[in-house]
Amino acid sequence: MALKITEKENYLMLLRGEQPYWIPTYSFGQMPGPRPCTSAIFQPPFIGDFRKQPGGGKDVWGVNYVGSASTMQALLPEPGNFMFEDISDWRDYIKAPDISGIDWEDQVKKGLDALYATGFRRENSCIEYNMHSGYFQDLVGFMGFENALMAMSEDPDEVIALMTYICDFYTEVEANIIDILKPDVLGLADDVATWRSPFMSEAMYREMFLPFHDREAKFARDRGLPITMHCCGQCMDLIDDWISIGVNQWNPAQLSNDLDAVKAKYGNKLAICGGWDARGRLIEPDVTDDEIRQSVRDTMDRFAKGGGFGWCGGYLAAEGDMEMMRRNMVLFEEVNRYGDAFYGYGPEIMAIL
Repeated sequence: MALKITEKENYLMLLRGEQPYWIPTYSFGQMPGPRPCTSAIFQPPFIGDFRKQPGGGKDVWGVNYVGSASTMQALLPEPGNFMFEDISDWRDYIKAPDISGIDWEDQVKKGLDALYATGFRRENSCIEYNMHSGYFQDLVGFMGFENALMAMSEDPDEVIALMTYICDFYTEVEANIIDILKPDVLGLADDVATWRSPFMSEAMYREMFLPFHDREAKFARDRGLPITMHCCGQCMDLIDDWISIGVNQWNPAQLSNDLDAVKAKYGNKLAICGGWDARGRLIEPDVTDDEIRQSVRDTMDRFAKGGGFGWCGGYLAAEGDMEMMRRNMVLFEEVNRYGDAFYGYGPEIMAIL
C-alpha cells in the first residue's frame, strides 16, 4: 500500500526541520483550485472580520482600513486619518474592547465555519492562529509612519506603554482561544522593514517590539507548536531575535536579503518561505512563459536542497489584470510540477482528500 501524505503533514515536516516529501507552498489561506493549502490563518471573528467587509472597515482599536482596486483590495489604514499624532495622547484614544461577555467556543466555531466555506479542511491543512498584523504596524495605523518613528525616537517609554497595553489585550484573547481552537501553528507578523533596511535599529526593535512578540510566542512554546514570522523587506538582521523566541519559519523572505547566507547559517532550523520576487525581467511586458518557469526552477534549485524551503510568492496587480492572472497560472503550474518532484517522490505519495 502506497504511503499517503497530506499537504498538512508535509508542511509540518518542513517546520520541524525535516526534509519534506515535496516543496510546500505557503499561503495565507485556500488557493484557487482543488489542491488543499498548507495552512490558513485563523483570527477570532470579532478581531478579523473587518477585513472581510467590502471596502474595509474599522479594527478593534478604531483604525479605519480601506482597500483599492490597484492593490486588489488589500487593506491599509486610511491615509491621513490618524487617531492621534502625539504618543502621549494614546490613553485618550486607545481603549481595549470589553471581552468579558464573549463566547469563546462560538468565536472558534464561527471562525472555522468561515474557513470551511472556502473549501478548507483541517485534515488536509494547518490552522495558523494569528491575531493582528504586528505591533509596529498597529502603531503606524494609530498615528502614521512619521509620527510613529518620531515617537519611537523621542518617547520610547510611551511607545512601550502603548505596546504593553495592546499586548495585554491580544494575549488575553489568545489565552481564551488557543486551547479551544488547538491550532497547528502560531503566526506572528510585523512588517518592520523596507526593501532596503529595517525602519529602526536592532536595539529599538528589541526594546519596543520583540518582547511583545515573545509574550504571544510563549503560548506556542508552552504547547510545542511551531511559530512563523511574517516580515517583508530586508530584515535578516532580526532573525536571531526571532529564533530566540521560537520562530522556525519566515515568510515571505524577499530577495533583498542575503538568503544564501541565511540558509548557510540556519540550515533547516529556519524554514525560508519565499526567495522569489516579481521584479526585474519577470515583470517586463515581453517576459516569456519559459522565463517564468525557469525562475521557479532556479529558485528551488538554489534554496530547497535538503529541505528548509517553502514556496511563497506570486504576481500581484490591480483587480481585473488578466495578464497577471495568466502569469500566476503559469507560475504555479511550475511550482507544483517542479516542486512536487523535487525530492524524488512521485505523485502517489500525496493524499488529496
